[in-house]
Amino acid sequence: MTPEEVLHIYFKYPAFRPLQEQIIRSVLEGNDTLALLPTGGGKSICFQVPTLVKNDILCLVVTPLIALMKDQVEHLLRRGIRSAAIYTGMSREAQQIALDNCQYGPYRFLYVSPERLESEAFRRRLTYLPIGLIAVDEAHCISQWGYDFRPSYLRIGELRDELEQTFGHIPVLALTATATPEVAKDIQKQLHFARPNVMQQSLSRENLRYVVRYCRPDRPTAKDDGSLMTKNEQLQYILERIKGSAIVYVRNRKKAVEIAQLLGADFYHAGLDTYERERRQKRWQQSQSVMVCTNAFGMGIDKPDVRVVIHYDLPDSLEAYSQEAGRAGRDGKTAYAVLLYSRDDRTKMKKRQYDNFPAKEFVEEVYNKVCDYLVVGLESGEGHAFALHLDDVCRIMHLPLLPTYSALHLLDMAGYIIFQEEQETQPRIKLLVPASELGAYTLSPEQRTLITKLMRTYPGVFTDLQYLHEEITENMHALLVELAKRHIMTYIPRTRACMFAFRQDRQRDVYIPKAFYEERLDRYVHRLRTMLAYAEQQTMCRQQFLLQYFGEKNTSQPCGRCDVCHRKQQNYNQFVP
Repeated sequence: MTPEEVLHIYFKYPAFRPLQEQIIRSVLEGNDTLALLPTGGGKSICFQVPTLVKNDILCLVVTPLIALMKDQVEHLLRRGIRSAAIYTGMSREAQQIALDNCQYGPYRFLYVSPERLESEAFRRRLTYLPIGLIAVDEAHCISQWGYDFRPSYLRIGELRDELEQTFGHIPVLALTATATPEVAKDIQKQLHFARPNVMQQSLSRENLRYVVRYCRPDRPTAKDDGSLMTKNEQLQYILERIKGSAIVYVRNRKKAVEIAQLLGADFYHAGLDTYERERRQKRWQQSQSVMVCTNAFGMGIDKPDVRVVIHYDLPDSLEAYSQEAGRAGRDGKTAYAVLLYSRDDRTKMKKRQYDNFPAKEFVEEVYNKVCDYLVVGLESGEGHAFALHLDDVCRIMHLPLLPTYSALHLLDMAGYIIFQEEQETQPRIKLLVPASELGAYTLSPEQRTLITKLMRTYPGVFTDLQYLHEEITENMHALLVELAKRHIMTYIPRTRACMFAFRQDRQRDVYIPKAFYEERLDRYVHRLRTMLAYAEQQTMCRQQFLLQYFGEKNTSQPCGRCDVCHRKQQNYNQFVP
């Protein structure tokens, strides 16, 4: 089939979006390709179509977004395209079934989280699969120059070399919405591109109006303009004037709840369980309403009619801001990207710098206290993994939460540990009473039926903790809890926790290299200052500012749509919002 036929038959789209066809042709010609497509630009089509055109290959998709990989696998399965996903939290048995299906069955896509590539045994198993294309989503995460570097991504280049020893040349398609010229160059280097090949769609959006609203601090001084609204007042004012779907981004979970209560809206953050997050997201997508959220919300969301995206707090970088603001107006109609800014934000930036880059002495303190919490002694621990409830660790070991979180990421980058952000773990069970003795226990008919079913479904339930793959209803949960209380079984309910593993034995001293601390701190400060400059400047077209930052050429013409352009045109009072 041709790319156009695949697009029509499988995905029911009438035509490709801008640049999609050129990217697909490049991949089909065997070229390594870096595709820079703005949020909502249809990145998944760029690797799904060439894979289906080839007909006899498996596409390995590396993505850090577990919710997104699950959604895409379900999306493909509904279209009759066999696909699988492997991520942290799956049982070993489930992972092996997925790998066997990809090796022996006509599977077309295998989605994996980058952390899975940390395992040498897992990478070796991948060399037995008919991989003909590697797609790297959120490719900026592979660059140490980027704003969201993740060490696990560095394994992709190593994996590619191992696969090519077996299969010959395998093209790589790297995808991201945001990359400066420096980051784009580094992505290609880290993924071992045969030659430079960047395809970039302009970030310019004719329908999107960039606005910065200056607000009065919550605790104003005599120097502040008394005519300005507070952020809360400005937020309510804008949402009253712009009808339709809206996203309000805030910095933390507590603020998400507070602002949602103020607006009478839904809130969304990573602390909600999977069911609740999916329920709230679905309700918002099917309505014209406001979602107040942290940056956990938005990845993979394709809601075209978002009329306004409001940033209540200043993001850490223009990369993050551009990606989140770009979720407005995907339907091509007028939409607004509004940033609320007050004098307090500059002060908050200083604290944010410490939260993200605590002193090296503190990083070493966190390492030792977490090791003590896990009861792991010197020269032991390598290969051991733990579910880590960070709130409990910080409470018991008397550590501040945000700097501790950042310290663990620095230890990950430096190679001491693997630290993955909070995820939902599957429920697990183990029967403690031998089958021959169960008859002596007084059990309800429901309890006996459940135990019989578990023994048949999970043969190893008497020897090891077994992951439960079925949906746990309220009634089933109550039965399992009661059986656990009677010490008939161990039951570990579904929970949310960070994953912590030792890459090497516990060390006496911790060394954080300059590349992972001083150099990254310098780049982080530079990004913060650039974000501040965008917010505070009132002379340069805001779209021009963004385009120049991302290295786009031919950006000399002002957009005529942002607040700066309207102010220069002296029709600012007519400007919405």
